[in-house]
Amino acid sequence: QVQLVESGGGLVQAGGSLRLSCAASGIIFRLYTVGWYRQAPGKQRELVAEILSGGSTNYADSVKGRFTISRDNAKNTVYLQMNSLKPEDTAVYYCNVLAARSYWGQGTQVTVSS
Repeated sequence: QVQLVESGGGLVQAGGSLRLSCAASGIIFRLYTVGWYRQAPGKQRELVAEILSGGSTNYADSVKGRFTISRDNAKNTVYLQMNSLKPEDTAVYYCNVLAARSYWGQGTQVTVSS
């Protein structure tokens, strides 16, 4: 049974930083593409960043230079380091792994105050 557990969200002032974690069980992260998505109220869920099995990464234009996705294979955990946060980064952030099917975590709320 695959489980993804996100943590690290919270309330932060604009310009601040947060680090999100996504810990997996039942699946080996390094074998698949793992992504961080976010969904703000009234908006569609969007891809923020992803890390491929080979380690390459992709970012949404809106977060390039501010966010960094990384993976710790020993801990089977993927991180999203978010710096220089803006109010428009406020959303629920979800971890996703694309294996034989797509798996999602429960989400973690990030709120950036101005």
